[in-house]
Amino acid sequence: MKITSLFQLPRWQKRLIIILLDILLLPLALWLSYAMRLGSWMPDLRDGAWLLVVAPFITIPIFTKLGLYRAIIRFLGHKAIIAVSQGVAFSACGLILITYLFKLQGVPKSVFAIYLGTAFLLVSSSRHFIRRYYQYFNHKDQRIPVVIYGAGSSGSQLAQALFNSPEYEPLAFIDDDKSLQGSYIHSLKIYSFEQLQQLIDNTGIKQILLALPSATQQRRREIVQLLEPYPIHVRSIPGMADLVSGQKSIEEIREIEIDELLGRPSVNPQSELLELCIKNKNILVTGAGGSIGSELCRQIIQLEPQKLILFELSEVSLYLIEKELSEHLTKQSSAIELIALLGSVQNQDYLYQILTTHQIHTLYHAAAYKHVPLVEFNPIEGIKNNAIGTWCAANAAYKAGIDHFVLISTDKAVRPTNVMGATKRIAELVLQGFAQKGSKSRFAMVRFGNVLGSSGSVVPLFRRQIKAGGPITVTHPDIIRYFMTIPEAAQLVIQAGAMAEGGEVFLLDMGEPVKIVDLAKRMIRLSGLAIKDDQHPEGNIAIQFTGLRPGEKLYEELLIENNANPTQHPRIFKANEDCLTWSELETTIQMIIRATDQYDINTIYQILETYVQGYKKPNEQPLIVAQAA
Repeated sequence: MKITSLFQLPRWQKRLIIILLDILLLPLALWLSYAMRLGSWMPDLRDGAWLLVVAPFITIPIFTKLGLYRAIIRFLGHKAIIAVSQGVAFSACGLILITYLFKLQGVPKSVFAIYLGTAFLLVSSSRHFIRRYYQYFNHKDQRIPVVIYGAGSSGSQLAQALFNSPEYEPLAFIDDDKSLQGSYIHSLKIYSFEQLQQLIDNTGIKQILLALPSATQQRRREIVQLLEPYPIHVRSIPGMADLVSGQKSIEEIREIEIDELLGRPSVNPQSELLELCIKNKNILVTGAGGSIGSELCRQIIQLEPQKLILFELSEVSLYLIEKELSEHLTKQSSAIELIALLGSVQNQDYLYQILTTHQIHTLYHAAAYKHVPLVEFNPIEGIKNNAIGTWCAANAAYKAGIDHFVLISTDKAVRPTNVMGATKRIAELVLQGFAQKGSKSRFAMVRFGNVLGSSGSVVPLFRRQIKAGGPITVTHPDIIRYFMTIPEAAQLVIQAGAMAEGGEVFLLDMGEPVKIVDLAKRMIRLSGLAIKDDQHPEGNIAIQFTGLRPGEKLYEELLIENNANPTQHPRIFKANEDCLTWSELETTIQMIIRATDQYDINTIYQILETYVQGYKKPNEQPLIVAQAA
């Protein structure tokens, strides 16, 4: 039988082997103690020979009682070492007691002190040897060599966890603290950042794991930028909040966060603005299962509303977000009432019934079709959901007299070249119209750029393409976009709603726009791969330019007119833009409803061209709509 096959034996057989091993090691430890005490490899044991026989009979039951034979050796930690030391101590005391009770002759007292150390070393070393043997032969040539960035407590715990991992082999630490450099943790040396290239050359490490859960976002971004030029895959452990809450464990390795890719600081929220429209109030979120809607719901329940209504057309999306939030509320023993409702925002009567029955104070309208190419080829459904759906939701809110109605809009609504952006601009005109009409309800909209990590974002797409070996597809080498993270966008929506007086467009100072091709290159490099192009044909991942999609622009804008004003939040601005009169709006909506009912695509395009600044109908109509018309 091969030694490696021993690890495949049933557990009771492996326990029996360990017991037999201890039966041999314990007398050996006592014999070595005599040898060291008497200075001879053939010591005169005299009556002490009986102790060689008695030692296992005393010690094995003690080890069993301490649970040493129930422990899985390859996962042994410091608790097992403590158990061994306790067992050996009790064993020595038992041998001393037998020596005095039976008046054994020729047993030096100091033998027991030597036995204490010898038995501990032999028993604990046997476990350590088996553990390391298992790690070496079971994971040989299979584990990915990694270096851990951060030699603090999290890094130490991560290294300890990875020693038993079938996937990773920790080889060293990197830390910025000069007082730690050159020291060892778990037999792994701590290096400085400047020695990283030397480590890559000497050890062939493939990944670097960031064990910096308590580091600031700014510091993490700086480290990611420093690591970008190196041919190594950069990954991370969860953040401190997830570790403390128990939602994630230290050994859960993940890709670096999207905001670390973004390369700019997030917008810090103001707690008073976050709570104003939510705390102890009844909230409704339409599109609750979408990227923005679901994140809104996650943040809303943190702000302690009295009731949260999840409204969603997709059964699967509603199930997933309701399940997630219910589990969170159960863990927190929260009294927040959570209600999941299936339905369409185009059903105005149903929405009115929900708003009045549940006495809703604030409505966040996130329900929308947002994928530009899909809406471009499905314009009827796009305008029905985005424009008419917003009209129905706003009208229901107006009649119910809720306090706040906040629309989630997009920068694509500014001088749009696609149907999606044009329908969202119509949705904005709807809210501006209701704000003009005057009511108890405050209608406002929040306009922002692309959301990193959403279902339609380039980041998940690029990650899938990198994992598949490429190529990464980018529509145009010069295309640029403003970016924000999903939590950032959700916080902006909540804070903007709190500042609304009626009819304003709120937007975020999003910093400099990002070239999509530069983002793609960063993701390739941070995956430890090289860009493949004409100058570097030996690279791993190519970038392929596919051409602008129908309705797509090279760049987006946040304002129709350059008239943004500051708000009480330093990174949030607002503007009051030109809009339709109430009578014009009513007429326009009725025209849209008639045209969509009749599948009159030409009239729809004409309406969008007339009332949405910058929009031009496409040269080619979608085939199925053209035939229906």
